[in-house]
Amino acid sequence: MKNDASDDRAPVAGARLRNVIESGAFVAAPGVYDLISALIADRMGFEALYVTGYGTVASSLGLPDAGLATYSQMVERVGRIVEMTTTPVIADADTGYGGLLNVRHTVRGYERGGVAAIQIEDQEFPKKCGHTPNRRVIPMGEMVRKIAVASDSRSSRDFLIVARTDARSAHGLDEAIARGNAYGAAGADLIFVEAPESLAELAEIGRRIEKPTVVNLVDGGRTPMLGTAELADLGFSVAIFPVTGFLAAAHALRSVYAEIRTRGAVGAGTPLYPFDAFNELIGFPDVWAFERRFPEEG
Repeated sequence: MKNDASDDRAPVAGARLRNVIESGAFVAAPGVYDLISALIADRMGFEALYVTGYGTVASSLGLPDAGLATYSQMVERVGRIVEMTTTPVIADADTGYGGLLNVRHTVRGYERGGVAAIQIEDQEFPKKCGHTPNRRVIPMGEMVRKIAVASDSRSSRDFLIVARTDARSAHGLDEAIARGNAYGAAGADLIFVEAPESLAELAEIGRRIEKPTVVNLVDGGRTPMLGTAELADLGFSVAIFPVTGFLAAAHALRSVYAEIRTRGAVGAGTPLYPFDAFNELIGFPDVWAFERRFPEEG
């Protein structure tokens, strides 16, 4: 568990992530959305964690991923996840929360928070989840300027910039690939073409994008759910799994709450995280050790 200031972490974490990508190793980053999911994933040996905007907004505000969360709400949540974990964090920052000055402010805030890589997309504000309909994108030149500002605003080149384009759905794959390469030329370190719809499209992205590429694997979404070995063979460097964790958690919660509602108890065969292990996960042993050293008087 990390306890020191996050300001020095971003370049170190970013360098770790960059080294893994440059080595040719494939990065599978599970989506985390709160401190429980982050603490569990942090202990499992992943090369990166992905802080999902969809899951973070849903879990903290109970609202859809539709541009409703503010920069302040997101950077606070992301910073807390970074503080409590040791794995490099890739964090969703939507559209940069505004114009060019907002992008600079966002990049600096996420970097101060210890994030290894920030994801910025070219949707119009308010944005929408990338696997839902009616998404609109800003002109390519406007996003190129955003990426140039983002690159200029970071204090270390090891704070990585992920440029996402949502142009595929409305403007076609060729436009999305052209945008991806333009964003890479403007300073992005990784390119994320959202919502390709076939194996052939994935292959085109892996072949034609000039920078390392990110693929978004959304259960129930538009993109084929391929294995990491196949994605690596197609030329991708990073796969993010933004919704899998909270969909599994929601299913488990609904099942166990239904048992309580109908039976007034939970069956012996119901899979539960062990209580002792959960106490350890969230740090009770440290509390108990402190109490032994400094017992309350009286």
